[in-house]
Amino acid sequence: MHPVLRLLLFRLLSLALLTAAAGGAWAAWLGWDQERGGEAEAGGGPYAAWQVGGLVGTVLVAVVVVAYVRHFVPAVLGSTAGLTFASYHDWSDDNSGLFAVGVALILMGTFVGSALVAVAVGALRGEDAHAGERAFTVVR
Repeated sequence: MHPVLRLLLFRLLSLALLTAAAGGAWAAWLGWDQERGGEAEAGGGPYAAWQVGGLVGTVLVAVVVVAYVRHFVPAVLGSTAGLTFASYHDWSDDNSGLFAVGVALILMGTFVGSALVAVAVGALRGEDAHAGERAFTVVR
């Protein structure tokens, strides 16, 4: 197999696997709890802090692993796509339409957070200043 095609396929595979992992993490940590707890009436959300912490930790580990193998773009886009699609699917039955605001916040927060993690992993691995530019190229 040609090296360029192999690299492209590995990046696409990383993207698909991280998207599925992020969506699965949402289902595992938040998807099963559809009842609003006692905190909801007091201004809190429907999820306990440990559930959200578990989701963040799980996705964080997945992003670090994918970024560690120098697949920076799939690390950012896969986690963002997976959590955005999962939150949309989970919240889209809201009749007020405010779920769209929450989904947009998930998209922006996941994108920025996973990008910062990918940059930090790249810096810890000793990537030079042009590593980000090369992440968008197929041929090295």
